[in-house]
Amino acid sequence: MRPWIIWVPAMLLTVSSMVACDDASAPTPAPPASGSERLTWQKLAPVPSARTEVAAAVTGTRIVVAGGYRADGGTVATVEVFDTAAGTWRPGPDLPVAVNHPMAASVGDTVYVFGGYEANGNATTQAFRLDGDAWKPIALMPWPRAAATAAAADGRVYVAGGIGQGGALATEMLVYDTATDRWSVAPGLPTPREHLGGGGFGGRVYVVGGRTSAGILATFEVFDPGTQKWSSLPPMPTPRGGMAAAAACNGRIVAVGGEASATFPEVEVFDVKTGAWQTLPPLPTPRHGLGVVSVGTKVYTVAGGPKPGLSVADSNESLDLAGLGPCAG
Repeated sequence: MRPWIIWVPAMLLTVSSMVACDDASAPTPAPPASGSERLTWQKLAPVPSARTEVAAAVTGTRIVVAGGYRADGGTVATVEVFDTAAGTWRPGPDLPVAVNHPMAASVGDTVYVFGGYEANGNATTQAFRLDGDAWKPIALMPWPRAAATAAAADGRVYVAGGIGQGGALATEMLVYDTATDRWSVAPGLPTPREHLGGGGFGGRVYVVGGRTSAGILATFEVFDPGTQKWSSLPPMPTPRGGMAAAAACNGRIVAVGGEASATFPEVEVFDVKTGAWQTLPPLPTPRHGLGVVSVGTKVYTVAGGPKPGLSVADSNESLDLAGLGPCAG
């Protein structure tokens, strides 16, 4: 049987029994974002392949959705690309290896996919970049990693949290330099955890939520590559794991979805400038294991599981945050 962190159907009792811990024990409701009453989720063309535990990243105005589980629990190498301008999907090149729970990020217009669990349940060190219509291998990660988050800052990708060697929570952060094709190690999360969300903005890496064997978390931390130090930020209003997050161009870190005994519809946004959390209209299709990315001021949520454990969806929805402010710079 796979470890509980992979959330196969046989482990649903474990999911239901999880309780909040740490700063998640007393969630503080956040006020609605100013102008959020005018924001409306848009339902978009469904993902051609319903799946969950995917990775997603952006190249230009296109969203690349890679890997995951299909409904029967099979791990896939499937890649599909959504053109946000045209509102249409097309097949992309399959990953060289089928993986679930991988991580993805973009530097410039290049999409990178890292790690994940292979079909045998083992985390992998393999990593790839999308070059035209083909995936090219890049330097292997120093250690296996899955169920982490990846965020880009100043030409580097930071792979934070997740499950590392021997199925244990990772205690180091892996840093990939896209210019040199080399990995290095940076200080790990002050609060090690997996199934978390993250995003890069203003040269910093923001990491939010997640879970441990003790329960789900509201923990929110930021890493400054200049000082090589982590700092704690106000906790996310709703503790959750199995979620995803993205940084919008207007300085908002948006935390979406998740699961515990049920899936979460909550969408909460942290304003980097004011240092405060606010709420946004709830996700029309609550789910976990989804991909969350931003294109300009729009946040997109793709695929995922509508029920705790193994379930899949073809949902594709977007929310335009332009009403909260223009893109920075």
